[in-house]
Amino acid sequence: MTETETNTYDVVVLGAGPVGENVADRTRAAGLTTAVVESELVGGECSYWACMPSKALLRPVIARADARRVPGLSQAVQGPLDAAAVLAHRDYYTSHWKDDGQVGWLDSIGADLHRGHGRLTGPRTVTVTGPDGGETVLTARHAVAVCTGSRAALPPLPGLDAVRPWTSREATSAKTVPGRLIVVGGGVVATEMATVWQALGSKVTLLVRGKGLLARMEPFAGELVAESLTEAGADVRTGTSVESVTRENGTVVAVTDKGDRVEADEILFATGRAARTDDIGLETIGLEPGSWLDVDDSLRVTGHDWLYAVGDVNQRALLTHQGKYQARVAGAAIAARATGETLLAQPWGAHAATADHAAVPQVVFTDPEAAAVGLSLAEAEQAGHRVKAVDVDLSSVAGAGLYADGYKGRARMVVDVEDEILRGVTLVGPGVGELIHSATVAVAGQVPVSRLWHAVPAYPTISEVWLRLLESYRDS
Repeated sequence: MTETETNTYDVVVLGAGPVGENVADRTRAAGLTTAVVESELVGGECSYWACMPSKALLRPVIARADARRVPGLSQAVQGPLDAAAVLAHRDYYTSHWKDDGQVGWLDSIGADLHRGHGRLTGPRTVTVTGPDGGETVLTARHAVAVCTGSRAALPPLPGLDAVRPWTSREATSAKTVPGRLIVVGGGVVATEMATVWQALGSKVTLLVRGKGLLARMEPFAGELVAESLTEAGADVRTGTSVESVTRENGTVVAVTDKGDRVEADEILFATGRAARTDDIGLETIGLEPGSWLDVDDSLRVTGHDWLYAVGDVNQRALLTHQGKYQARVAGAAIAARATGETLLAQPWGAHAATADHAAVPQVVFTDPEAAAVGLSLAEAEQAGHRVKAVDVDLSSVAGAGLYADGYKGRARMVVDVEDEILRGVTLVGPGVGELIHSATVAVAGQVPVSRLWHAVPAYPTISEVWLRLLESYRDS
């Protein structure tokens, strides 16, 4: 008979990805004893199958694209990428899918790691089934934080499992370059992975159900990315759904709603995410397994004063940096409640994840890069704000011309005409990913347009687009 061990902590964190790590960091800094439960690798999806491997794959692709636009350098970089070197670079940034370094970091902050599958077995209680089948019961004095993230959602196509489709995990960890790749979807994962594998030598066909790419951004973002992918050799088909998928003698065959038959060596479905809450014991506390968890701005789950849901599981903003932001807020809120401190839960307070509503930044690392923060024009109008959109062709900025010959890009600033603050900013073009934080500061800080005039951009940088946007707003 396997013996059950019981331990009591102030806080139990379910999931050791970046979100769980940051919750633990904040609660330990406040002096609360903390246990962290992880069934896979400490560091989670971001470290091994998402942010880090995808950006490691993309960096050589984007660097080559930029270099090809620079006189005196372009002729030297016309050859193919060294695919083996790119994949090895990716492997380095995933620590070869070993988590020793991240385990060491958890040890350094004094958090206890429990490896195994953790399930809620009642209020403030998590039972961990270890690799050897042994059980450990963890009881939380103050809080349990669910930080289990999300997983790829596959469409309900008959026989799809037999096809062995790629999800984001396979797309970022593949050991060889497929000769032909079908990518189903038009969002961030789809466009980034299409960019990578086309550049590494795959013949990519992108099948997009909607009318364009990057549907959650301003329309011009998807248009410029689609144009670039097409120029790179990808076959981009919008308004196209996949009706069936089979694998015949190793070849994947996808049939579209238009009756087209597309063949490839692999097929990637990048068609959304689902909450990883289906087997964590939600039913034992009156919640629905597999559901997204509803939270307040301190990340506490509705109806449960001891339960927090942080990161992807609450569906507020499925982005690593936003999950880490939530984790800092949640960890501070847990500590404040545990020690009886005053909760600063007003908008933009220390215990409120206000940015989730008003100032979420994102960068899509395609060529060109697409970056946005806050609301698009359509979202601002739907929210009832009186706004004006101001657009600038980025190629009109001196720094853009110096950055690359034939620079193509666009910027949009969405201004609230009543409050004269920015509701959102979108930038598309080479190198714009590093510009988005200035926009984030302006949006999150609700900096008045009149004050932005005094934030002088250095010349000649692409950041001078801020001056062009402000001039266009003044003259409109």
